Amino acid sequence: MQDKAIALQDVDLSLGRGAARVHILKGVSLEVGRGQAVGLVGPSGSGKSTLLMTMAGLERPDSGRVVVDGTDLAALDEDALARFRGRRIGIVFQSFHLVPTMTALENAALPLELAGEDEAFERAEAELQAVGLGHRLHHYPAQLSGGEQQRVAIARAIVPNPAILVADEPTGNLDENTGQSIIDLLFALKRDRGSTLVLVTHDLNLARLCDRTVRLRSGRVEADAATAAA
Repeated sequence: MQDKAIALQDVDLSLGRGAARVHILKGVSLEVGRGQAVGLVGPSGSGKSTLLMTMAGLERPDSGRVVVDGTDLAALDEDALARFRGRRIGIVFQSFHLVPTMTALENAALPLELAGEDEAFERAEAELQAVGLGHRLHHYPAQLSGGEQQRVAIARAIVPNPAILVADEPTGNLDENTGQSIIDLLFALKRDRGSTLVLVTHDLNLARLCDRTVRLRSGRVEADAATAAA
């Protein structure tokens, strides 16, 4: 599995406690090649977002194996996992998750600041320039449009130059035109940087832009096929 960006073997995961505990992922095995774009699709409640969060190390499975960028995540304690995720995995959420009291520049620099990296703000400014927000560095999230907030979130995700970028419904809170610009940006970043991209989407047109589409149903992989655009 060393030549794969992401590899899952027989992953099971349940969330909740007691009677409210729900079995979400059921024996999921999946590999994602380096530099590949994979779209995760399926009905609501099929386990798409949970699978993505498991790949990103934000959820730990009950059983099975998750190997990301050659590292078995089960071998890492919480601190080591957080450091690994901060360096190797960029995460983009549907709801942006920006810190409201921080400017665009401060939000984008946050992963590097937390890691104690030098030149955090210089690198963050360069990434904001790259996503077309060089003129909005000192604006707060409330002063930005939804599309601009998502661009800040993308800049924050890519500032550590991660090998893997994961996105959970990245256009879900955006209008069609703004969503298309975010899609174009994500795929341009993948192409230009050679990153691996895994995204959850309900938009089949977006999924068709990926090299592969993986369809989930009731916590299992129902289909896994190359897309017509690949």
